[in-house]
Amino acid sequence: MSITTMAARPESPKLSTRAKGQAPAVKASNLKTRQAHHARAAQVVDTNLNSYDRTDPFMAFNVLLKLLGSLPSRIGGCQFKLTPDEHKLTLHLLAVVEPFVGLAPSRRTITRQPTEILDSIAFHVDAKKDLLSLALSCQRMHDIVFPRHMEYRHIRCKVSSLSVWNHLMVHRSLARNVRRLEILDERAASTELIIPSDILNSDTDMDSTDDELEMHGKQERFLLGALGRMTNLHSFTWACNHSPISIDNVWPTLLKCHSLQEVDISDNLAFSDGGDASDSDSSSSSKPRRQIVLPDLKSVAVRSTKHAYGSTKHPVLSRIGGMLNHCPNLETLDIAYSQARNASSAHPTADELLLYSRFPRLTSLTLTNLRCSILDAPATFLTIHTQLTHLRLDLGSSLRLTLPPNTLPHLRELYCNRDVATAILSCPSDAPRPWRRSKLFLASLRRYGTDVRRIELAGWTDMEDIRRLAESAPGLVWLDVGKKGGAGAGAGASRGPPVSNAAEWAQLLAGLPELTTFHGVRFFYEVAGATANLTMADRSRVRKNDEVAGVLAWKCVKLRRVDHWDEGGGKVIVLLRDGERREVRWEVRRVKA
Repeated sequence: MSITTMAARPESPKLSTRAKGQAPAVKASNLKTRQAHHARAAQVVDTNLNSYDRTDPFMAFNVLLKLLGSLPSRIGGCQFKLTPDEHKLTLHLLAVVEPFVGLAPSRRTITRQPTEILDSIAFHVDAKKDLLSLALSCQRMHDIVFPRHMEYRHIRCKVSSLSVWNHLMVHRSLARNVRRLEILDERAASTELIIPSDILNSDTDMDSTDDELEMHGKQERFLLGALGRMTNLHSFTWACNHSPISIDNVWPTLLKCHSLQEVDISDNLAFSDGGDASDSDSSSSSKPRRQIVLPDLKSVAVRSTKHAYGSTKHPVLSRIGGMLNHCPNLETLDIAYSQARNASSAHPTADELLLYSRFPRLTSLTLTNLRCSILDAPATFLTIHTQLTHLRLDLGSSLRLTLPPNTLPHLRELYCNRDVATAILSCPSDAPRPWRRSKLFLASLRRYGTDVRRIELAGWTDMEDIRRLAESAPGLVWLDVGKKGGAGAGAGASRGPPVSNAAEWAQLLAGLPELTTFHGVRFFYEVAGATANLTMADRSRVRKNDEVAGVLAWKCVKLRRVDHWDEGGGKVIVLLRDGERREVRWEVRRVKA
């Protein structure tokens, strides 16, 4: 009864009226909420497309993350939905990021980078052949590499080229692109110059001066100003021997270039008595300064010239020694002195250099036309520098060496007189030295030359000399006997027609069982044309060549390479053996550079 009465109860009119009146209020509230969320979303990121740089993918990626990260926090129907402005912004940001993170190869990669970035990429390429490959990759790189890098990697000019120095002083970004600088003598031909094409190479008002006495000072100021801006210089060559400007004035500026790797100096003033170059920059101050070093400098060569200008009757090595004090990591040292024409002068003394200079990484040493008054100086220097592999000593005929055991254990090439060679070869060593090339006398070879594998002779007189050489060094692998008569050397000299006693030579070379290469004697006749089109004379020469090849291969079991009939043509004769058929063939091949 009660249940039926409750089901038949009518609906309250007051409640119905309230429900119908609430609908418009809810719709207005949702609209306001949606507008509020759109306003907050607009505050999250700036939807103005011009506010974002197309060359900055990192900023575009961060804005995308911020925008997409705000979508889940939106309420109601705005969740995971973008406004029209946000959609346009998203497409714009994706276009900025896509070339850098897209999986498919894009046409808009390196070429879309700013010019400054592309210039920095080319800056780290040193070799000109690599620069050329980079320039040929596209027109954009070509327009950057050629005007700014290709012509500035290597510059060769004179001290008087003021237009070049002024150009490099004004354009610092171009001066830092120079890797190799060569300063020629004022008497050098203009065809030897290498100057960028955008530099005016002609006489200008700047090149001339009213006071000729101030001309050299002006040239020095411009040169040092440009050299101070070459912060990435690797190689420096100084061959200016006809100017009052000395390398002593340039060296303090070079000390600021820590990337320097190679220095080549040809100047008579370097051997003059001008004081220690290391003290030139500290003489004006009484306070001790920290020693400036060039950590990357590996090779130093200092030579005098035959010109009389700058030469002195009493040459010394004080300036050179001061320069070498700044090179602790030196690996190659070459000091050569030559007397000037029509001038009598003494030879410089190398006592202080050998007694006090120490280069732990030195591997190659060349001292030419120097003298030593202290007998122990050369031996002390050679004993300490155990890493030497190439040694050329010309310290006078009176030099006598007394070396302790295990001196120069890594020596591979030696050029010196007989007494020095005897002292070095007779020095006992726990391990055999890795000899490769030596110019020694037979007496030293006979006693101490069992480990020599390669010899180059300046020349020979008769076959008896070669026979004694073979008896003194039976372990030779490579032998060049030079030119008969001793006038000249090397395989490039003309040696006339082929020898007629090839069998006798084969018997002589049989005393060198390990010999693989022999130069200096022509065994083969010249043959021109293809094998199918040979004349009767050429066929006769081919038969003679086959006989000579058979005799050489029979007597010298390891001989493989001998001279070609065309001297200096870059070709050799190679003997090929067929073990199964016991046949010998000869072929003409080019020598690899």
